[in-house]
Amino acid sequence: MSILPAIGRSFRTDTRAVEGLPVRLVIAFVVGVATLSVMLNMVSGVETLAVQELNVRPEPDVVGPGDQTVVLSAVDSDGATVSGATLVVTSGTARIDGPVVAKTNESGRAAVDLSPELAANQADGTLSVRVKPPAGSNYADRRKNTVILVVDA
Repeated sequence: MSILPAIGRSFRTDTRAVEGLPVRLVIAFVVGVATLSVMLNMVSGVETLAVQELNVRPEPDVVGPGDQTVVLSAVDSDGATVSGATLVVTSGTARIDGPVVAKTNESGRAAVDLSPELAANQADGTLSVRVKPPAGSNYADRRKNTVILVVDA
């Protein structure tokens, strides 16, 4: 008994779908990729959805052991300074007495007083700097930031 008695053919002998199906799939795939490309381009162009990475630019970035002042700037991926960011300096391979916290001013800069120390027979070390973006901003700190190099002169 045939599945399609009015036509007189069965699915086993009907080869038309095999010929037309791949062409239809290719067309649907191309149209879908083009549509997805346009949608992603529209979404990436919206500034409010974009998140920029923050980094820290210390001045000077190479210091010696002992008391000194270092100016830290919070900068975005374009190099522009960011005000209202919280900067935290902690010991790395060089040591300081506890974390030093500062908030950037309107010009995106903060001065911190540091007194780094190196261990005996240690020629150099680093201090780590983290940045917490201002609340409600489109900034993030996901990558490792610039370190402050401490060198025994």
